[in-house]
Formats: sequence, C-alpha cells, structure tokens
Amino acid sequence: MTTSRATVASRNATEEDLLRLDGQICFSLSAASRAFNSVYRVLLKDLGLTYPQYLVMLVLWEHGTLPVKKVGEHLRLDSGTLSPLLKRLEAAGLLLRERSARDERSVEVRPTEEGTALRERAVQVPRRIAAATGLGLDEMNDLRTRLDRLTSALDAAALEETPGCH
Repeated sequence: MTTSRATVASRNATEEDLLRLDGQICFSLSAASRAFNSVYRVLLKDLGLTYPQYLVMLVLWEHGTLPVKKVGEHLRLDSGTLSPLLKRLEAAGLLLRERSARDERSVEVRPTEEGTALRERAVQVPRRIAAATGLGLDEMNDLRTRLDRLTSALDAAALEETPGCH
C-alpha cells in the first residue's frame, strides 16, 4: 500500500501545526498568567502585597487560623515556597505564626488586626481584575469552572504517570 504525496503532506502539515507555539494551550495559559500577574502587581502595590502574599491573605481571610500545612494545601505550595512568604507577611505585621496548643509539631497562622483590616482595602481588587478581563460574570465563572476541570484532569494524569501510583 502506498501513501500519496497529498496524505504525507497533509500529515506533515498537521504535525507541524501541533508544534506551533501559538497552538500550545500551556503557552496560552502561561501568557494569561503573566498578564494577570502584571495587572495584580499594579493593583496590589497600594496594599503593599505581592501576588503570592495576596493569595496567602485570601486563604486567611476566608478560613481564619489555619495550620501552615493547610495553607500550603489551599495554595498548592510546598513549605519551602510558603515559609518565606509567611515570614515576610509576619514581618509586615499582617499575620502571626504560632505553635499549635494542641500539637506542638504544628505551626498555625492567623491574620493580625492589621491583616484583617487590610481585607477592607483588598475588596476592590477582584472587581478591578474582573473589569480588566473584559469578561462578564457568567464568562468568568465558566472559565474558572473549565480551568478547575483542566487542573483536576492534569492532576489525575500526572498521578497516573508517577511510578508506583497505578
């Protein structure tokens, strides 16, 4: 059986398309993330927070006092990345880290009065981010739902690829 030149050319064109940068979902997500970070950088400057610090504060504003491990789970960060963030936020007077009274091995984190008060000023950030996207509320919710589903699928795929996790 012979393969026609047109079939080979078509298959090669498709393979070439697969390797185009602008066809990579990972690149689109990365570019969107960088664009979000640029907008957040400007908005968070007035609050004295970096984007990762803002995420920590969002978790604490939502959940109150939490073990450091739980904060890391919410943010999908390991302790090596999270610890310096917490130290800087503590130095800025926005949170306290204390050994748990119930379990001396665990460190708990909670917002200070100043950290809690910062929440009032931070309320405008999500509104301004939404305005910057140009998306309506339904579109934003749909996008978030799709991204959550994508993250879950990728987590499952990574787990399948991890030796010993089958």
